[in-house]
Amino acid sequence: MIFWRKKKNAEEQEAQDAEDKIIHHPGEPEIEPPVEYDADLTEDQEHELFEETETEVLEDLDETPVPEHASHPPMDDEQETKPAKKPDAEEGESKSGWLSRLTGGLSKSSAKFTQGITDLVTKKKLDQDMLDELEELLITADLGPKTAARLVEEFGQDRFGKDISEEEIREALAQQITAILEPVARPMTYDHDLSVILVCGVNGVGKTTTIGKVAHELQSRDGRKVMLAAGDTFRAAAVEQLEIWSQRAGCPLVKKEIGADAAAVAYESYEKAKAEGTDVLFIDTAGRLHNKANLMAELEKIVRVLKKQDESLPHNVLLVLDATTGQNAVEQVRTFKDMVNVTGLIVTKLDGSAKGGIVVSLADQFGLPIHMVGVGEQIGDLQPFNASDFARSLVGLSRS
Repeated sequence: MIFWRKKKNAEEQEAQDAEDKIIHHPGEPEIEPPVEYDADLTEDQEHELFEETETEVLEDLDETPVPEHASHPPMDDEQETKPAKKPDAEEGESKSGWLSRLTGGLSKSSAKFTQGITDLVTKKKLDQDMLDELEELLITADLGPKTAARLVEEFGQDRFGKDISEEEIREALAQQITAILEPVARPMTYDHDLSVILVCGVNGVGKTTTIGKVAHELQSRDGRKVMLAAGDTFRAAAVEQLEIWSQRAGCPLVKKEIGADAAAVAYESYEKAKAEGTDVLFIDTAGRLHNKANLMAELEKIVRVLKKQDESLPHNVLLVLDATTGQNAVEQVRTFKDMVNVTGLIVTKLDGSAKGGIVVSLADQFGLPIHMVGVGEQIGDLQPFNASDFARSLVGLSRS
C-alpha cells in the first residue's frame, strides 16, 4: 500500500514537471512561492481593494470607456449607432492640452538643449569650435553621430563667421529637425474592413499599455469596433494587464491558457474578429528580447499563420520603443526589421529621460513612419506624432 502511494506520488510529480516545462519558457526566472500573511490594511485600502464600485473605478480614468451594454433598452440593428465623435471645440481643447503635455514631457530633453546652447554662445561669431561643441551637444542628446554631423554641417553652411544668437541657433535647429521628421510623421490608418495590427517590442517598452490606449481612443472617439488578442502567452501578468485594458476600452479580448501557442491565439482572434464584424484587431506579443533568435522566431510563425488566411496580413506591424533606452532603440529597430516587416513605430516614455533626440535619430536612419509618441501614463498622453510640435518642444521653443 505504501509502495503504491509512493509510485502514484512519483507519477504525479513527473506529470507536474512535464507541465512546468511547457508552461514556463526556458531561461525565465523561477516563480517564487506565494507568502501568505495577514496584511494590515486601512479602511480606505480595504474599500479600494474589495468594495470599490464600478462608478468609482470609472471616475479614476481620464476618459470614460464606452460600455459594452448600455443601461437603456436594447436597440435593433438599424437604430444602433457608433459613439459620436468629439466636437471640433473639444478637439481644439484636446490639441492644446496635448501640446502642453508634450512640452512638459520633453522638458528634460529641452532643458539639456537649452542649457547646452546657452553655454555655447560665449561669443557672437560662429566659428569651428562652436560648431564642434554644438555637434557634441546633439550627440549627447541621443541624435546620434551621423544625424548630429548632418545637422551641424547644414547649420554652418551660411552662418560661419557671422554673428549668431542663442535664439537663432534654436530656431534653425527646430527647422532642420522638422525637415527630418516631417516625412515620417504619419498617422495610423485603418483602411481595411478588418485591419489587423501586430504589436511587437522588447520587454518593458509599454506594448500592452499602448494597445489599451489606442483601443480606448478608437472605441470612444472614432466609434470603431476593436478586438484585442493576448499573444503574450508566457506571462500571466501580461494577459491580465491586457484584460484590464480591454475592460477599460469596452472591447472583447481573445486569450488562451498560459503556455499556449501564440500563433493559435492570433489565428483564433482573426477568425472571431471576422465573424463579429470587428473593425480593428490588435495582436499583442511577448516581450521578445531582440538578441535571442529563437524567441524572435515566434513572431515569424505568427505572421506565417496569419498569411495563410490572407496574404496581406498583418496589415501593420508596429514596433513599440522606449525612449529612455536611447541609442539601444536603434539596434532594436534593426533586429526587428530583419525578423518581421516593421511598418511603423510608436515611441513611449519620452518624459522619462533627456533622450528625446532618439526620435530624430530613428527618423533619419530608418525613415519608418512614426505614428505616435507617449509622454506619460494617462490615456491622453499617447497622441499622433506631429513633426513641428515635437521639434520645437525638443529645443525649448513654443509652438510657431
